[in-house]
Amino acid sequence: MSYIHFTPEQIEQAQSTYLVSFLQSHGESLKRSGSEYEWKNGSEKVTVRENKWFHQYDREGGKAIDFVRRFYNFDFPEAVQMLLGGQRDAAPNYFSMNLSKKATKPFVLPPENNDMWRVYAYLLKQRFIDRDIIHYFTHNKMLYEDAEFHNAIFVGFDENGIPKHAHKRGTLCVTLKSQTNRIYHPIRVEGVE
Repeated sequence: MSYIHFTPEQIEQAQSTYLVSFLQSHGESLKRSGSEYEWKNGSEKVTVRENKWFHQYDREGGKAIDFVRRFYNFDFPEAVQMLLGGQRDAAPNYFSMNLSKKATKPFVLPPENNDMWRVYAYLLKQRFIDRDIIHYFTHNKMLYEDAEFHNAIFVGFDENGIPKHAHKRGTLCVTLKSQTNRIYHPIRVEGVE
């Protein structure tokens, strides 16, 4: 194939192709699974969400151009042209998607309980964590007991000391979901020699 020049905007437009619409327009059937779709390519299972895909068995994925290159066996220029609807000037409107960030609800820590006896009992007697470690976490505001359900709340902070992540751990041996503003703020303690 001869060289075809694409502008960065055309490549970005092809990359942001909504893969569900793309596959449906090519006669493929998809199964909805929560906020994602599953596409069967023979015996292979591929998860599709917006302009991204993930091959479950090979443990690899990518965006729209990579998808067309892999599953339609096209080279880069052919894949971009296909995603642009066969035209280099504009893509069909139903292929293009708005990749603006979804509005997220503000991060709020659960209210603290007046005491921490359930969290201390759970961590000491069931998890066998040393009292000094628990004490360190509580005095550095990285661990507390929530008022409503008496869960252990582990708090992650950003570089400015602002809480950005909270992980709940049930004190009755029930694991609960994490609540987070960003996953980039883990619960971390620097070691001392």
